[in-house]
Amino acid sequence: MKGILQSSSPSKYGKEGRKSFSFNKVFGPLATQEEVFADTQPLIRSVLDGYNVCIFAYGQTGSGKTYTMTGPSELTEESLGVNYRALSDLFLLSDQRKEVIHYDISVQMLEIYNEQVRDLLATDEIRNSSQNGINVPEASLVTVSSPSDVLNLMNIGLRNRAVSATAMNDRSSRSHSCLTVHVQGRELTSGTVIRGSMHLVDLAGSERVDKSEVTGDRLKEAQHINKSLSALGDVIASLAQKNSHVPYRNSKLTQLLQDSLGQDAHVCPHESRD
Repeated sequence: MKGILQSSSPSKYGKEGRKSFSFNKVFGPLATQEEVFADTQPLIRSVLDGYNVCIFAYGQTGSGKTYTMTGPSELTEESLGVNYRALSDLFLLSDQRKEVIHYDISVQMLEIYNEQVRDLLATDEIRNSSQNGINVPEASLVTVSSPSDVLNLMNIGLRNRAVSATAMNDRSSRSHSCLTVHVQGRELTSGTVIRGSMHLVDLAGSERVDKSEVTGDRLKEAQHINKSLSALGDVIASLAQKNSHVPYRNSKLTQLLQDSLGQDAHVCPHESRD
């Protein structure tokens, strides 16, 4: 269901400001994980065709971002999130093409916490050594051959992710996590190599600092989170306006996602209501 959302807010001059936003679809509270994933499914084929894809969940703390991307702590077949379903589809589609193209699939799982990039499958901080985004050659890159391989790695990464309690969520994710899937395909007849990637991102909660009632280290975390989310919004706005300069370097988050936000990329945001 496509539509237009209108918002209004009074300006400092006393005039009411109106803005309109178009959206592709709204899911109701009874929507299943399978229904949500169905809208992102066409992007999976794009990865195998050599495109860079980004699927991310955005919203306030406690709005269901981690549930959408990963699923609950006790997983069932019905509750599996976008990450697992996307990888399952990737393996299924690659198997259907095996007579024509041989695919190698590998994954990385990174965390951005207070503007520091960490390998969730190891313990090292990642340095920025690239002119085009963050170069992560030191990060663990694990070859996978089945969805169960991915699920095991996701469990390791989630255990290592930075979480803490806030007034709005007793186990709030205080970092952005990114499961990156690297795909390399080789056509069996011509030998042509195709490379694609997919970033599956669970963003930290967006919220007003005063509303989350945080102090000290938690306040510092919230400030870094809000700054990086603002930088992501600036990049998306700049791309939408086709500006000559896109401010990727304003945060580690946008540097990490740079290759999947540009011209030859497909992006699907899931926004959870406050």
